[in-house]
Amino acid sequence: MSLNYIILRNLRKNIKNYYLYVFALIFGVALYFSFVTLQYDPSMDKVAGTLKGGAAIGASSVLLVAIVAIFLLYANTIFIKRRSREIGLFQLIGLTKGRIFKLLSAENLILYFGALVVGIGAGFAVSRLILMILFKILAIDAVAKLRFSPEALQQTVIVFAAVYLLIMLMNYMFIKGQSILSLFKVTSTAQERIKKMPVWEIVMGLLGIGFIAVGYYLSTLLFNGKINGMNELMISMILILGLVIIGTYLFYKGSVSFVFNAIRKSKKGYLSINEVLSLSSIMFRMKSNALLLTIITTVSALAIGLLSLSYISYYSAGANAKSSSPNDFGFARVEAKEKFVQALDAAQIKYREIHMQPVMVEVDAAQIMPKNSKDTILSTAVVSDSGLEGLDVKPGEVRIMGYNSALDMLIKLNDSGEVGIKTLNGTIKQTLVGISEKSIVPYTYNGGAGIFVVDETVYQKLVKALDPKLQKGKDKAEYYGVELDDRSKTAKANQIFTDQVPEFPSFSQHEFEMSQRNNMGLIMFIVGFLGLTFLVTSGCILYFKQMDEGEEEKGGYTILRKLGFTQVDLLRGIQLKQLFNFGIPLVVGLSHSYFAVKSGWFFFGTEMLTPMILVMLLYTALYSIFGFLSVLYYKRVIRESL
Repeated sequence: MSLNYIILRNLRKNIKNYYLYVFALIFGVALYFSFVTLQYDPSMDKVAGTLKGGAAIGASSVLLVAIVAIFLLYANTIFIKRRSREIGLFQLIGLTKGRIFKLLSAENLILYFGALVVGIGAGFAVSRLILMILFKILAIDAVAKLRFSPEALQQTVIVFAAVYLLIMLMNYMFIKGQSILSLFKVTSTAQERIKKMPVWEIVMGLLGIGFIAVGYYLSTLLFNGKINGMNELMISMILILGLVIIGTYLFYKGSVSFVFNAIRKSKKGYLSINEVLSLSSIMFRMKSNALLLTIITTVSALAIGLLSLSYISYYSAGANAKSSSPNDFGFARVEAKEKFVQALDAAQIKYREIHMQPVMVEVDAAQIMPKNSKDTILSTAVVSDSGLEGLDVKPGEVRIMGYNSALDMLIKLNDSGEVGIKTLNGTIKQTLVGISEKSIVPYTYNGGAGIFVVDETVYQKLVKALDPKLQKGKDKAEYYGVELDDRSKTAKANQIFTDQVPEFPSFSQHEFEMSQRNNMGLIMFIVGFLGLTFLVTSGCILYFKQMDEGEEEKGGYTILRKLGFTQVDLLRGIQLKQLFNFGIPLVVGLSHSYFAVKSGWFFFGTEMLTPMILVMLLYTALYSIFGFLSVLYYKRVIRESL
C-alpha cells in the first residue's frame, strides 16, 4: 500500500468531518481576499476622504486574518486530536513519525490550498457586490466594477501560506511529542467529567453571577452623574470590564453547573430522557470549555456592541445633523451669509432667514438639579424668543432648547422650577416652563447645557448687564440661519455652499449628515465584516466541539436505542442540549452587549432600541444556523448508532 493511496483514502474517509472546516476556510479566504481587493481598488479613493478608507480597510484586514488564523489553528488542534488513534495505528504498523507527518502535511496541503483557490475565486466573484454594498452605505455615486487585483492575490497567498506553515509546525510538535500509548488516550482525556459538585464550585458559580450583576450595575452609573472625574471614569470602566470577564468565566465554570444541578435535584432523581441528554451533559462539559466560551462570549459582545453603536450613529445621522446645525445653512459672519443668499437668489432658490444673537451667562440651577449635585452653576447661552417662529416665551419664563439625550445623562435637570440668570446688576429670577430636544442654534453656540430662551424684554435686560468675561468673542455673538422653502433644492444649495468654501464657523446640515453617514458607515461596514468572520469561526468551533461530544457519546446512544428509545426520543433531548450549548453563550453575549451599549449610546445618536435590536436579531439568526447544523449532525450520529 503506497503512501499516496493512504493519503487519498484518508481524504475520502475524513471528508465528512472536514467539510465545515473547509467551508470556513473558503469563507475566511473569500472575505479576506475581497477585503484586500477593496484596499487596492482605485474606486476606494472616493472613500479616502472620510476615514482614509484604504488605510482603515488595510488595518482591519490584519484583524480579519488574525481571527481566521486563530480559528484555523484551533480547528486543526481539534482535528489532530480526533485523529490521534489513527496516528497511533500508523506507528503500530511501522510508519515513522516523519512519514506520518508527511502524510498529514500532504492531506492538509490538498485541502488547504484547494480551499484557498476556491476561496480566492469566491472572493473575486463577490468583491463587486461588497463594493456596491459599501458605496450604498456611504451614499457614494459611483459604479462598482469587477476588478481582479494581483496585489490582493499576492497578499492573500502569502498570508495564508504563513498560516499553513504554522499549522504544519503545530502538527509536527504534536506528533513528535506523543508516544504511541498517549495517542490512544488523547480523546479520552479531552473532556472533564465530575461526578459530584464540590462546595467550592458552588461558591464559584455564585461569585460568577454576582460579578456580572455588579458589573452591570456599575455600567448604569457611568454617565449618570454619580461618577465624577476622568480618573474615576477610567477606573470604573476597567473594573466593569474585569468583573464581567471574570464573572463570565466563573459563570461557565460553576454557575451553569450549579443551576442545572439545582434543577436536577429538584426532580429528586426522576429525570426524563430529554433531561438526561441535555442537563447532565451540559453540567459536566460546559465547565471544561469555560475559557473558550468566555473568549467567544466576550468577543461576541464586543462585536455586537461596536456594530450596534456604529449603526446607532449611522441611523441617527439625520437627527444629529439637525442638532448640530438646526437650519439648512448657518453662518456666524454676515458677509458670508450675504454672499450665500445672493447665490441662492441667482439660482432662483427660495429661502427664509433667521437671525439670533446668543449671549453667554451663568445660571444658578440649584432648584432644577438633583439635591446631591456638586456644581449647580451652569454656563450657557441665552437667546430671545423674538427670532424664533412658533415659540413664545412670556416675561418671567424660560425654556431650555437643544437639551438632547447626552446632556440629559450628564446634567440631570427637572422640567420645572426656578432659575437665576446672573448679570452685573444682580440675578434675574425666571421660572422654567419646559425642556425640549429641538436645537435652535449650532453646537458651537451651545454653552454645554442647552440654550435658554427668554422673552425679548428679559433678553434686553441681560444684554445691558452682560459679564464681558463670559463672552466667547465677536464671531459667535451673531448667528444667521438660512432655511430652504423647497427641500428638493437641498443638494443644489449645498453645492453652492461647498463651492463658496465659507470660513469657519459656517454650517451645512446636509454636510453634517453626509459626513456622519460616511464616517460611521465605513466603521459599520468594517465592524460588520469582522463580526461576521468571528461569528462564522466561533460558530464552527462550537460545532466542532459538538462533533467531538457526539463521537464520544455514540456508545451511549447505542445502549439507549437497544433499550427501546426511538430516534425521535433521543433527538428531542439533543435539540434541548443544542439550545443550551449555543443559546447560553448567545444570551450572555447579548446581555453583555446590551448593558455596554446602554451605558453610553446617547453619545452616538438619538435612538438606541431599533438599531440595537436589528443588530441582535441578525446576529442571533446567523448564529442559530450552527445550532441547527449541530442538531443535523447528532441526528446522523443517532441514526448510525444502531
